[in-house]
Amino acid sequence: MATSAGPICRGNGSSPSRQVLRLVWQASFAILSAMKSIIVIHDLSVVLGRNFRALDDVSVTLGGGKIIGFIGPSGAGKTTLIRAIVGRQRIAGGWVQVLGQSAGSAGLRSRISYMTQENSVYGDLTVLENLRYFAAMAGYAGKQSRELIARALEQVAMTDKAAVLVSNLSGGQKQRVSLAVALLGDPELLVLDEPTVGLDPVLREQLWALFRELAASGKTIIVSSHVMDEAERCDDLLLIRNGQLVAQGTPKQLCQRTQTPTVERAFLTLAGGAA
Repeated sequence: MATSAGPICRGNGSSPSRQVLRLVWQASFAILSAMKSIIVIHDLSVVLGRNFRALDDVSVTLGGGKIIGFIGPSGAGKTTLIRAIVGRQRIAGGWVQVLGQSAGSAGLRSRISYMTQENSVYGDLTVLENLRYFAAMAGYAGKQSRELIARALEQVAMTDKAAVLVSNLSGGQKQRVSLAVALLGDPELLVLDEPTVGLDPVLREQLWALFRELAASGKTIIVSSHVMDEAERCDDLLLIRNGQLVAQGTPKQLCQRTQTPTVERAFLTLAGGAA
């Protein structure tokens, strides 16, 4: 295409022709990128309250089959961006496309699993009762439901707590039940808002091993965190501050770009030295 485009431009000699060809190439590139990506965000803006700009013209394209970290301090806009991706956030401008559909589309419900920061399980039910309820809501029953629940409980190391009321669990254990709900079924995209908060180091290691296993099977996992050492575990990173995308890249790329030894130092450098 490049060799044929050159003579056309020279033969015509007009600036409009070159501009048209450039626009066609840019549009074609955008379409090809979208086809290879699971999430495409364009000029996304979110305004909370009267005039607080939680997200400011964010544009990014995210590929699949990997662990993607949304990294930044508390209040940076990570949760707002996540809510926009899963279709639970009113936006002021721009658009979000997920798995080829507009964010929040009904066709995405069985393809995306979302774990919020807040506990999304019922305290007056046992762990098992919660999982049975959410499995039924997702359309699972009988043997399939039992197998999915057993697998999810094992994945979050809560099998021995299945008969315990959620209200009697610790904060970290409640977090694990919420994660078990998110793992029910076979979602293509898991969106996890700070899933390791309140967990002990051993369980954190186990969950990150699980995330890696899921990514290796072709699933995409989005994990938000304000803990910079978790950023090193991700395949791709979005560094977010004050509602803006500071940088995107692998941990190695960001460190090389800033000539720093860690992602934390890279973030501080890219954010202008602010904490």
